[in-house]
Amino acid sequence: MLSTQTLIEKVHLSPEHVQFNEVINVIEREYAFTPSAFTNGKQHNAINENNGSCKIFAFAMIHHLDELATLNLFGEFYRVDVLKNPNAEDHQNIRQFIENGWAGIQFKHFALTKKNA
Repeated sequence: MLSTQTLIEKVHLSPEHVQFNEVINVIEREYAFTPSAFTNGKQHNAINENNGSCKIFAFAMIHHLDELATLNLFGEFYRVDVLKNPNAEDHQNIRQFIENGWAGIQFKHFALTKKNA
């Protein structure tokens, strides 16, 4: 079972093995999530819309991850769905983040807080 620390190490050392579900599992186990509306470049996400992306961006922000490490947190959705299909229209949060990086991310309110151990 991954922890926040081992997940961050994995993202940096072997990003090709990161899976979206394992990232979400770490976040849900270690952080309290409050759904938030957020904007990602041209992509506007209402509250409770694209909660997985919301969790990943908030987690990456807490841990000061760069754009590439953040994209790798999306696992197979980034590596397979987006990179292998650059002209597709799916996964707009990933595609907008590739285009705009951290400058494009704005939360209505911050979505994650660390749970007490």
